[in-house]
Amino acid sequence: MAGVIDSQSVKADAVAASDSPGFDGGKLVNGHKRHVVVDTLGLLLAVVVTGADIGGCAAAQALLGHAADAHHLLELIWADGGYTGSLIEYCLAALALALVIVKRRDGQKGFATSGRTSRFGEHGHD
Repeated sequence: MAGVIDSQSVKADAVAASDSPGFDGGKLVNGHKRHVVVDTLGLLLAVVVTGADIGGCAAAQALLGHAADAHHLLELIWADGGYTGSLIEYCLAALALALVIVKRRDGQKGFATSGRTSRFGEHGHD
């Protein structure tokens, strides 16, 4: 079983802004951050909500631990370049998970498909 880890900063609304737990300087968002692991169908496997000032790597150890405990067949996690460093070794040694960093192509901005074919046909459809 494989999954994907990512996070999303969410602005606090006007009412909750005063007691918002953190500021994400990279996204310029005052609020919370959702850290999620989903399977290859996009189904939620684990979620942790933190202050927006908590980075992906800081929340990833606990999040991936929850995902691995709840989903024993989980073996592979894809992540973006924000999940590097000692997290890769931690996943392998402590959780028996292979963490693979997927890098953007040179000059790529925003989301883009990999262009790989799937078992369903040339463009992922029957």
